[in-house]
Amino acid sequence: MAGQDHQHHFSLCFCDLMRLLWSLVVPCAYLSLFLTLVLLLLLLGLRMWMQGRRKARRARDGGPAVAFFHPYCSAGGGGERVLWCSLRALMHRYPGVSFVVYTGDRGVTGEQILEGARQRFNITLPRPVTFIFLRHRVLVEATSYPHFTLLGQSAGSMFLGWEALTAFVPDLYVDSMGYAFTLPIFRYLGGCTVASYVHYPTVSTDMLSVVRERNPRFNNADFISRNPLLSAVKVVYYCCFALLYGLAGSCSDVIMVNSTWTLGHILALWRSPSRTSIVYPPCDVRAFLDVPLEEEDEDETEEGWEELGRELGSGEEEGGGGGGGGGGDRKCRSIVSVGQFRPEKDHRLQIRAFRKLLDRKGAGPGGQESLRLVLVGGCRNQEDEERVLMLRGLCQELGVSDQVDFKLNIPFEELKRELVDATVGLHTMWNEHFGIGVVECMAAGTIVLAHKSGGPKLDIVVPYEGGQTGFLADSEDSYAAAMDTILALSPAARLEIRRNARRSVERFSDQEFEACFLAATESLMSKLER
Repeated sequence: MAGQDHQHHFSLCFCDLMRLLWSLVVPCAYLSLFLTLVLLLLLLGLRMWMQGRRKARRARDGGPAVAFFHPYCSAGGGGERVLWCSLRALMHRYPGVSFVVYTGDRGVTGEQILEGARQRFNITLPRPVTFIFLRHRVLVEATSYPHFTLLGQSAGSMFLGWEALTAFVPDLYVDSMGYAFTLPIFRYLGGCTVASYVHYPTVSTDMLSVVRERNPRFNNADFISRNPLLSAVKVVYYCCFALLYGLAGSCSDVIMVNSTWTLGHILALWRSPSRTSIVYPPCDVRAFLDVPLEEEDEDETEEGWEELGRELGSGEEEGGGGGGGGGGDRKCRSIVSVGQFRPEKDHRLQIRAFRKLLDRKGAGPGGQESLRLVLVGGCRNQEDEERVLMLRGLCQELGVSDQVDFKLNIPFEELKRELVDATVGLHTMWNEHFGIGVVECMAAGTIVLAHKSGGPKLDIVVPYEGGQTGFLADSEDSYAAAMDTILALSPAARLEIRRNARRSVERFSDQEFEACFLAATESLMSKLER
């Protein structure tokens, strides 16, 4: 009897609870609707406030303004060259438009930033540019997010974008560094027209494949790749992030990408084919066009090499990593890699492949003793410097330390000498989005051996007018075999490849970039001037 009473009491309590919950449904629905309306009104108010500020600024300045979001505009890399070439082209074409750059660089002035661009890229802007110095760049730095780095940096970029928008409201906003999550901030809150230049997708289908297949790489730790549960969780995380990334990127009115490889991923993620086009990044190929492309062991080329040496200021200095006497000897002995000492550049693969190349070569003249590997690159921070120490340790372990040279943070003229003196230009980054270093090697007359993926495979090391422009590889053995093949080519065969390569890179010049960039943005710029 007591049990039946207890059961009856429990049934009554459960019914009362359900009635209470049901009675709360309608008030909760009304509350949710009210909060949604408040949020929409708040966003509408912010948008109207921003538009009012933009109109007041435009009336005061007497014309429209274009702003570039580039938090690291003093970095001195290929992305920064895109920024300065874009500004130069727009300034020449649209004299009535003012220009702004949002930067997170601290401790420098605008004049110092422009001077750095002049020294590094030989680019001088025809008119002044206004710099907006952002205080919270730390929000987009990877070191701030040891876990869930992509999500943290993307959320941080939204806050940094809000700081930029409140500091200056432009008519046209251009994200030139790949912070796609700032696009909806400027479009929907700022009421701006927005454009983007994508160097590398924040997340890609290749990254998803690496995690699904549980392959350990620099962005997929060993403890995750070994654990099926963690790998599954990371796949879900990447898929959710890819969805958000696609929604953010699709806000862009004009989308420019730097390569065929990037185009494929952006089309898959952002799904805006009618607004997307390839604009190859500008490469300073003119600086290498004075290098004489002659057969290395022909006597008549000595005068050309001496003239080049006088121009470069090399005189009787030692020839980089070659260690030989004549121009031809140096060209046949040096294998040069150009790239920052970052994990994705895979310098370990270069050193291991070089060891296998030495194993293939015999002793004596022209053998393994005559070969040198020269690693040229920049160290951004202490982490990169520690990576160089690890690479030196690997050289010791493999017994090649006497034949591997590290050239860190060298000036451009020294880089140019290294490329001139090299026979092989080595590149090993998997799925490099473009590969400016590869283009520079080809322009300098160095035979390129690049990774068989990404931009080098699809856009750069491709046949030119039916002729070969370089070599591709994807493993230690294939790299060693390809280097052996290049070194064994006759001077005439090497000369033919070098000529094809040099002619092919003219499509990556500053002039070609500026023409394509202006064509891509013309529809947006023409609306600003109305």
